[in-house]
Amino acid sequence: MLVVIQVLAALAGLVHVYIWVMESLRFADPKVHRWVFKVASADVGTVRDWAYNQGWYNLFLAVGALAGVAVVRWAPAVGWTLIVFSCTAMLAAALVLISTNRAMLAAALKQGVLPALSLAFALTQL
Repeated sequence: MLVVIQVLAALAGLVHVYIWVMESLRFADPKVHRWVFKVASADVGTVRDWAYNQGWYNLFLAVGALAGVAVVRWAPAVGWTLIVFSCTAMLAAALVLISTNRAMLAAALKQGVLPALSLAFALTQL
């Protein structure tokens, strides 16, 4: 069961690395800002700094989850703390997203399902 938690946390981290790439590195690409984030080309300049900053938040959460997975065997308390904290923050962000705009359900599910599953399995280990 512990391996399942780690795999889910690692996958959640990788999803958030991908979100960072879209928000911080590729946001100006119309395939990203128009199709993924539903931002009109005329508005990219206005929201680009926001997207760049938001992307880094996602990267930091990803690093926490991935670092937790990487160190959990050698430093269990540190590893599990990083995994649980990062997955909780990812899930909370997904819940905030859906509570802000119901039309963002698909995006919230993409960013929230894997950390939610990781946390659900982790709770069974208590």
